[in-house]
Amino acid sequence: MKKNNKGAISEFIQKYFLHFNAATVVDAAKAYEQQLDSGAKMMITLAGAMSTGELGKILAEMIRQDKVQIISCTGANLEEDIMNLVAHSHYKRVPNYRDLTPQDEWELLEKGLNRVTDTCIPEEEAFRRLQKHIHRIWKDADDAGERYLPHEYMYKLLLSGVLEEYYEIDLKDSWMYAAAEKNLPIVVPGWEDSTMGNIFASYVLKGELKASTVKSGIEYMTYLSDWYIKNSDNGVGFFQIGGGIAGDFPICVVPMLYQDMEMEKIPFWSYFCQISDSTTSFGSYSGAVPNEKITWGKLDIDTPKFIIESDATIVAPLIFAYLLDM
Repeated sequence: MKKNNKGAISEFIQKYFLHFNAATVVDAAKAYEQQLDSGAKMMITLAGAMSTGELGKILAEMIRQDKVQIISCTGANLEEDIMNLVAHSHYKRVPNYRDLTPQDEWELLEKGLNRVTDTCIPEEEAFRRLQKHIHRIWKDADDAGERYLPHEYMYKLLLSGVLEEYYEIDLKDSWMYAAAEKNLPIVVPGWEDSTMGNIFASYVLKGELKASTVKSGIEYMTYLSDWYIKNSDNGVGFFQIGGGIAGDFPICVVPMLYQDMEMEKIPFWSYFCQISDSTTSFGSYSGAVPNEKITWGKLDIDTPKFIIESDATIVAPLIFAYLLDM
């Protein structure tokens, strides 16, 4: 049952976010809510390092409350939420990251601290801790001749309970655990360039695992196609955080089905919002205005379209808070 009244955060942005990017935040949030109220489903795409930015604290609740029905994310976001779950106390924040010299950066590397803007991920406690457990799951599948998508292996890892001894944050703040509990569909294009993807490739090079044990990007596109065909009767919205492959890959499913599969009645994406600091420039897709997507058969003339040129770590939690009546 939908609440009649919004919470303090929602009321604040409606009162004070009245113009420019601020007004678009409110307009996009209201249109997102209207999509869900009309029976449409919503995809959220995660670029950058949203998991290391701890977006999971509020995204997990979005998942639990059925405010998102499918996620597309980079391999980094897939794994880094779990890394934060098991190694949070070992992360190091570097507030003065803009002032670091090359020597400072080298010293972080020697300490096993891989920097993402102002936050360093601890290699031993995060990467290696996951590696030994995920390798066992990959190997069991390989030995049994089974094949799964990258996120399905991560779900197996989380639901197996083998990581419980390492938990360092409240489990409700992990969006991946919330997704695993719901078996939420996830699309992970370009998984191979993530840390776990690199580690898996190393086992293939050493002859320990077969490359085919992890399903490919083409299989992700067919997985997404099947999902879209079954779930788009009332529309599917597209809420894009950042740019890059997390958004570029899944948005193409519509023109692929329409043009290449000749499914002429497949609906366009029913809503589009992008939060990005990528400005419009020559040849840039991440910075392209939404109307350009009409020419590619992704959006319709009347599709609600929003571009919020701002920091997603600020804007996304505000929009999610509105949707959660906070």
